[in-house]
Amino acid sequence: MKIFLRNARVIEPSGKYDGLFDILIVDGAMQEIGSSLGGNPVNYEINLRGKFVVPGLFDMHTHLREPGQEYKEDIASGIAAAANGGFTGIAAMPNTDPVVDSAGVVKYVLDRARQSGLVGVYQIAAITEGRKGERLSEMKDLSEAGAVAFSDDGSCVTNSHVMRLALEYSSMLGKPVIQHCEDHELTKFGSVNESPETIRYGLKTQHRVAEELTVSRDIQLLEAFGGKYHATHISTAKSVEIIASARKRGLPVTCDVTPHHLFLEDSVLGTYDSDYKVNPPLRTGKDNEALIEGLRSGAIDAIASDHAPHALHEKEVEFDAAPFGLIGLETTVGAVMTRLFHQKVMDMRAIVNVLSVNPRKILGIPVPEFNLGARAELTIIDPDCEWEVEPEKFKSKSRNTGFKGWKFKGSAVGIINGEKFYFSERLK
Repeated sequence: MKIFLRNARVIEPSGKYDGLFDILIVDGAMQEIGSSLGGNPVNYEINLRGKFVVPGLFDMHTHLREPGQEYKEDIASGIAAAANGGFTGIAAMPNTDPVVDSAGVVKYVLDRARQSGLVGVYQIAAITEGRKGERLSEMKDLSEAGAVAFSDDGSCVTNSHVMRLALEYSSMLGKPVIQHCEDHELTKFGSVNESPETIRYGLKTQHRVAEELTVSRDIQLLEAFGGKYHATHISTAKSVEIIASARKRGLPVTCDVTPHHLFLEDSVLGTYDSDYKVNPPLRTGKDNEALIEGLRSGAIDAIASDHAPHALHEKEVEFDAAPFGLIGLETTVGAVMTRLFHQKVMDMRAIVNVLSVNPRKILGIPVPEFNLGARAELTIIDPDCEWEVEPEKFKSKSRNTGFKGWKFKGSAVGIINGEKFYFSERLK
């Protein structure tokens, strides 16, 4: 199989290739990279006319729902959504049914994912048995089965002794602990951020300090006992401040943020649309600004979708009764390109770092390289593609997006992942 990409605007981390190049891919490997290539017959030739070609994007926080909740999403549909969104790799969280707290379930997910091969799927295993926060999972067995990190996502490890043990044991394995930062005693009655806006709407609230207390406590544990710590989907200005301070002290702390926490604020909750019900909840415009500045400054390492699919009947209920979560694999690139690239908040190299390079480094996964003979793992992005978010056109089984009806400028239009490839209908 030969694929010829002509006039690709290559942006890759080392800077070895930075400009317009032709790329010849033969049987999944980059055989030639240069100018004015051609002359040999190929299976596919695509003139990209300056569209970006970057190391394959990676989403380090997704929910594939399999095993146990395949009516919301399954591994095959999640992979299709990831490819359509421009991701060549994703990491799946363990809050499935059964929970990914045994080697057998890790192997099940990875084996199912290999049947497609279009998108690389990496498994994050549970920190504790059943995600109950009481007893550590068999971390060594899970790591040997293929787990790349540990998280009880959806639940916080609130027991300080258990969290200490998790940091110590995972550090022996060289794997990060990924914390869902939430003091459940402070949030168990609330659905949305506590602010003047949400109180006026009459919705049950949870205070931001529930996240910030956990971030602060965990960093103290990390400082005392060691480990490798990652705070996922941080959402408040204070959380950014706490993490930035820890990093200045040289602590091994990383974090990610979602597009919905970057670009949606709690004022939208006046619509009572349950697609906006997420955990952590949408915060204020000032929090949005602090999170964006955290990305700019490097205090925040990565953007991750927290793709959380739910069935229509689950979301079309009263707000307080609806489950938390929205989908994001197919809207992340559009939101980031529209709000960060085109508004000149971040350049394309910085965007590649937070959507491709840094997520892999956090999880200890090799970053795709632009070298002759290297396996091709690429995402094609059209920065000028204008499109409207129409959930019914998604590859995901679910439709619960917070960006329905938004008009984006910029889209992933294809991926190449070794010998597998996917080209979107938007590739023109």
